[in-house]
Amino acid sequence: MFSAALAGFALGGSLIVAIGAQNAFILRQGLIRSHVFILCLICATSDAVLIAAGVGGLGTLVSRSPMLIAVVTIGGVAFLGTYAVMAFRRAWRPSALVAGTPQGMPLRAAVMACLAFTFLNPHVYLDTVVLLGSLSAAHHGAARLAYGAGAVAASFTWFFALGYGARFLAPLFARPSAWRVLDLLIGLVMALLATGLLVSFLAGR
Repeated sequence: MFSAALAGFALGGSLIVAIGAQNAFILRQGLIRSHVFILCLICATSDAVLIAAGVGGLGTLVSRSPMLIAVVTIGGVAFLGTYAVMAFRRAWRPSALVAGTPQGMPLRAAVMACLAFTFLNPHVYLDTVVLLGSLSAAHHGAARLAYGAGAVAASFTWFFALGYGARFLAPLFARPSAWRVLDLLIGLVMALLATGLLVSFLAGR
């Protein structure tokens, strides 16, 4: 069972650590120390639910539902494109990180954005539900549960490490130029992801 849990942790970690919209959002929120715990918890718990669904057999159903994937893809393109524009606007007028000064969006808006980054990204379903779910079929019984638990542990470890580890970069982001670079990178990541999703969607039609 330990080897199955380790395999789940390794694969789950390799999929989650990849640069993406969700990670960029958590990094920025961690830097400004805004709603870090609740946002990390939402991301990790969402992954846990999707991984459990995949290990439980939902992966096969999702992979056979092109309509569901199409709806999520279109929504993801619109949301990522909008957030990319917002990031580029912030880069145009960057601000320094001032200790003790609350920055960022209200909790409700941050939670809604976090949920959108999570569930409007079709790759999250392909990674957690379809891929992890399919590969879990190589394990049986308790080993399959251990595999899923390992993948869930990787998600919790990564998001909380990213969210709370970001604060160690705060001194660097005391300069507006550092925020300009970060927001430019975030904008580029969002724009590239939106473009990639749109191209894949159109190519598959």
